[in-house]
Amino acid sequence: MEEKIFNFGDFNVEDEISLRQIIEILRKRAWIIVAIILSAVLVSTIITFFVIDPVYESYTTIMVGKPKNRLIDENSSITYQEIQTNRLLVSTYREIAKSRTVLEEVIKDLNLNISTSQLRGKVDVSLVRDTEIIQITVHDHDPETATKLANAIASAFSKQVIRIMNVENVQVLDEAIPQWNPLKPRKAMNIAISLVLGVMLGVFVAFIME
Repeated sequence: MEEKIFNFGDFNVEDEISLRQIIEILRKRAWIIVAIILSAVLVSTIITFFVIDPVYESYTTIMVGKPKNRLIDENSSITYQEIQTNRLLVSTYREIAKSRTVLEEVIKDLNLNISTSQLRGKVDVSLVRDTEIIQITVHDHDPETATKLANAIASAFSKQVIRIMNVENVQVLDEAIPQWNPLKPRKAMNIAISLVLGVMLGVFVAFIME
């Protein structure tokens, strides 16, 4: 009997495995596939829930007044130069909020047993989009600690920015509050990824064994 060769352009498929054969292999090795899937999900669950320490986020927002030496005509439109100046000010505020002076004050006020570099690694300062509002965000393994840190940094920052930048006023718009849902790990996503990887690995092993 002449062997059939299927031509698809320049690609030749010889002895192509039929769909029925694939299903038969998967059925025959189903126990291996299931075992690998369960193992992957189990390992992911243990690591996600019992090994990785959850990280919580808390943030506060601050409105910083314009420096007293900046005279702006209220009737004039905002110029490109004004926009660029605001961006530079945001960068300046970021550096002040993460400065050693501010962080040392926070460590002293909260009686923390960490260095300024360790605390700096927990802090992020950003500009709320399309506004002149500063957002100070803190990450920590404890939601209440993250909240205390955010509020303490906001307080110390307010004092220093008034002194350094000679601004008219600094106002905390929203104090930080505890966020009880962890930022990471993302438990559902981790388990879903492990499930998909388990299926892929299980099928691969099943065909390798054949």
